Amino acid sequence: MRHLLSERIATNGLLIILSCNLVFHVLVMVGIVPFEIVWGGRLKNHSEMLSFETVSILINLLMLAIVCIHAGLLKISFNRTILKIVLWSMAGIFAINTVGNLFSNNDFEKMMFTPLTLVLSIFFIRLAIVKEVKN
Repeated sequence: MRHLLSERIATNGLLIILSCNLVFHVLVMVGIVPFEIVWGGRLKNHSEMLSFETVSILINLLMLAIVCIHAGLLKISFNRTILKIVLWSMAGIFAINTVGNLFSNNDFEKMMFTPLTLVLSIFFIRLAIVKEVKN
């Protein structure tokens, strides 16, 4: 996989996609994007949406930070083994999320976010298999 997808492309792809995803979730929170198209179309009310979207935003910020630490953009000392475990975990979460998106009640979510979560999973796998994590 190292020869098929460069670490640089995976890193830049993750930074772009996660940043766009962060903006998207903020747009959902402020009501510009309807919350019916997220979380599998299962959110029942505005209060529930705020709770779930707050969690989404925090998770996206954490993932952005992890990618930035891995890429050496954030100069934070972090145990390399733990960083690799986190990257593999994110790859697994996005792989599971891809399957979950296939079963979404919302066709938009199914069509848009299934391929997106698959790409995110592949990019996280690529970062996880890097021999040396930058610090």
